[in-house]
Parts: sequence; C-alpha cells; structure tokens
Amino acid sequence: MTGVRIEPLLPEHAEQVLGIYQSGIDEGNATFEPQAPDWATFDKAKLSGHRFVALDQDGRVSGWVAASAVSDRCAYVGVVEHSVYVHPDARGRGVARTLLDTLIPSTEAAGIWTIQSGIFPENAASLAVHERAGFRIIGTRERIGRHQGTWRDVVLLERRSTAVV
Repeated sequence: MTGVRIEPLLPEHAEQVLGIYQSGIDEGNATFEPQAPDWATFDKAKLSGHRFVALDQDGRVSGWVAASAVSDRCAYVGVVEHSVYVHPDARGRGVARTLLDTLIPSTEAAGIWTIQSGIFPENAASLAVHERAGFRIIGTRERIGRHQGTWRDVVLLERRSTAVV
C-alpha cells in the first residue's frame, strides 16, 4: 500500500510538482532537460485529462504523472508520451506504480492505444516499475543526445492497450 491518494494534477500543485521534477533533473538520470519549466509551459505541454498527483496523508505531493501528445498528425491521435516522477523521500513505496495504474485507464477511456516513454538505461528503478506496469522495451536509441557533456542512450518503452482496438 502506498499510503497516497491520487487526484488530478491542478495549478495548486504546480510548485511541488515542478520541485519534484527539478529534483529528478538534478539527480542526472531522469531527463535531458536542464531545468524544470515554468508552470505555464508545463501546463500547456501536458494533456489535461491525463495528469495526476499522488498526495501523502498531509496533502503533500509525493509524485506525479503526465502525458503529452507525440504528434499532431491524425495517425498518432492514440499515442502519448508520459513522464512519472516521485519525490526522493517517497521512492520505493509504490507511488510510481500507483500513478501509472491511474494513467493507464485514463488514457484507455480516451481511446489512446499506446503510451510510450524514453528512459535512461541507468534508471533501473524506472525501467523495472514500467515493465511491472505492462510496458515493454522496444529498443535503445544509442547516443541520441548529449546530457551534461556526455552522449546518452535512451531505452524506448511502450504499453499497448488491450482495451482499445
């Protein structure tokens, strides 16, 4: 049991969400981004029906998940890319899995058939939780981008819906 409740990610969560995002960035194995965006940029990029926070018993954000469209081409209307981040103090408690287990039915209810993500291979915990949530590794993009002066690989994962056909 995670001891969290899941709610839609709203503007009142912005400061904590962006703080958790920045913590992940600072650790070095979460994203190519050098810093968390401002709220307006984050809000515009994330699909409103597919973003959630995990709140602890005191109402603090323990983690978040959000999806973005991968393309505006009609062929990709059912494909999203997601991110999931957990506060360092809340890791290892099932928060990421609970968030993924909330995201998946929300996307399926909207007719989305594929959720994808790119994860640094060094982020073993994230790869493991995604595989447990039904994602599969589809390949590795080798040396896809430079991060802090070093070329990095990215493992591509996807979860294909069995409910949306």
